[in-house]
Amino acid sequence: MLDTFLWSPAMATASITPSDLTISPRDRRFGRGEATPRWWHGGNPYATAFYNALSITFPKGEAFFVDSVRAFREGTPPRLAEDIRNFVTQEAMHSREHVAFNNRAADTGYRIDHLEAVVQERIDLVSEKPKIVSLAATMALEHFTAILAHQLLADPRHLEGADEATAELWRWHASEEIEHKGVAYDTWLHATRDWSRWQRWKVKSLVMIDVTRNFLVHRWEGMLDLLRQDGLTGRKAKWAMLKYAFLSPGMVRQWFVPWAKYFFPGFHPWNEDDRHLIRDYDASVGTRFDSRKKVRRAG
Repeated sequence: MLDTFLWSPAMATASITPSDLTISPRDRRFGRGEATPRWWHGGNPYATAFYNALSITFPKGEAFFVDSVRAFREGTPPRLAEDIRNFVTQEAMHSREHVAFNNRAADTGYRIDHLEAVVQERIDLVSEKPKIVSLAATMALEHFTAILAHQLLADPRHLEGADEATAELWRWHASEEIEHKGVAYDTWLHATRDWSRWQRWKVKSLVMIDVTRNFLVHRWEGMLDLLRQDGLTGRKAKWAMLKYAFLSPGMVRQWFVPWAKYFFPGFHPWNEDDRHLIRDYDASVGTRFDSRKKVRRAG
């Protein structure tokens, strides 16, 4: 933990991504040919709304991430160039699987097109700014997804009782989000290598504050919209949604400390090496399916 708080000039541009890290796209498919229950998360409309509201953002959001990182890949060191290629492959597969999942949610009667439009509006607004702002926004949102991914794999309560195919989708996605969590940040360090430490910290911090506000506001609105479609409205529904998000199991409550670390001098996503969660996930998949059944069972 001490390295999170101490600062040295070398930290300003140096990546600490583990030298032995390999980003390995896992081409898996989930829930094909199956009907996903409307309240797929253990019959709980609030848990379902929480994850559905996130999933709706992923196809357009991850395409934006890919474009933002690709814009700065020219001239990157060979190791980072390879990481970017694998990042792009992983994100493309995540988009594919969440499109399929979102379509299954729509098949149960949810209207999601207007929620997708909100995501596109935000992307269009950011895209009007210099490309480095898009990269900074990607870096901030990748930090959010890495925090979410860590919690999903570290605490089984988050997916307890969920439809198995859908839970597997989220675990698979989480493992790869952890694996590539440093790519956007390392691309940022390369792209801003001629900036002063103050300029780099100021831009990334201001963008994170803006991203955080919009992320929380719009995801909250999305959750409430999905609950309204289930006939759940008013203060009672809002309290139940808040209780799920902040108290039990409290995913959002667990975001604050890792989110705050983003603003510390010397921050890097790999200050916390949580690759054991990826290894545990890969091992658990291997014990459930042999190499041929793995893809067939998933989709």
